[in-house]
Amino acid sequence: MAEQLRLMAVHAHPDDESSKGAAMMARYVAEGVRVMVATCTGGERGSVLNPKMDRPEVWADISNIRRAEMAKAREILGVEQAWLGFVDSGLPEGDPLPPLPEGSFGLVDPAEGALPLVKLIREVKPHVLTTYDENGGYPHPDHVMCHRISVAAFDMAGDPEVHPELGEPWQPSKLYYNSGWSKARMLALHEGMLAAGMESPYAQWLDRWAEREDRGDRITTRIECGDYFHVRDDALRAHATQVDPDGFWFHVPLELQQKVWPTEDFELVRSLVDSPVPESDLFAGIRESVQVG
Repeated sequence: MAEQLRLMAVHAHPDDESSKGAAMMARYVAEGVRVMVATCTGGERGSVLNPKMDRPEVWADISNIRRAEMAKAREILGVEQAWLGFVDSGLPEGDPLPPLPEGSFGLVDPAEGALPLVKLIREVKPHVLTTYDENGGYPHPDHVMCHRISVAAFDMAGDPEVHPELGEPWQPSKLYYNSGWSKARMLALHEGMLAAGMESPYAQWLDRWAEREDRGDRITTRIECGDYFHVRDDALRAHATQVDPDGFWFHVPLELQQKVWPTEDFELVRSLVDSPVPESDLFAGIRESVQVG
């Protein structure tokens, strides 16, 4: 009997799924893969980053608005989506940093925090799990905790002795970290903009790159998905409180992006199947063992 390939992408907040790996997901959906987004928090303590939405009534109803935005983005991407039920920690600011709010996601015990994800993994049975690296992609406490519970759940879900009440064990075959902004990618887009006679939005970022850790050398897997960059951008714009449609993210023409960097990139960190790197498919080594219909 034919089996459907399945992918689960674990993200910290609504809007993260649209800015990290969205075109990859849209491509796989178009190819018939079942894609589930697991959203750890509701984004309740997020800021309103779009000046057009920065109004008191928006701030007062931010939780419901962000859920509605997620529903719209989910429809655009064609994915399924589930809330893991944790409360946004917010991004602490100041020196020294203030403590995280009591009861927030960033304070959970990772082994306990992994349980809702273990339950979802056992229900959906994904072959592939994607999440953030150990620094969260950037050091937001919810992103770091998203990494921790994802890594824990990858192993826990397949262990029949771990909380059997959460469902029949299921072991995902591969675990990936999103690799969003490598220096090579940013430099390619920057130089492409300059070559086209346009002002690059990346100049200041590149000037400060010495302050960042470049993880481009950790990329193992590049997914060709330039044809779905417009879907990614539409999904991102659906998160209207979080993204200014006239802002930074949309300054680089899609045609230029498709020409100079048509992939979304990932780091393979765990594999229980034979899948030599570099790869061009998150399901490499899995397709051979799954009878795909």
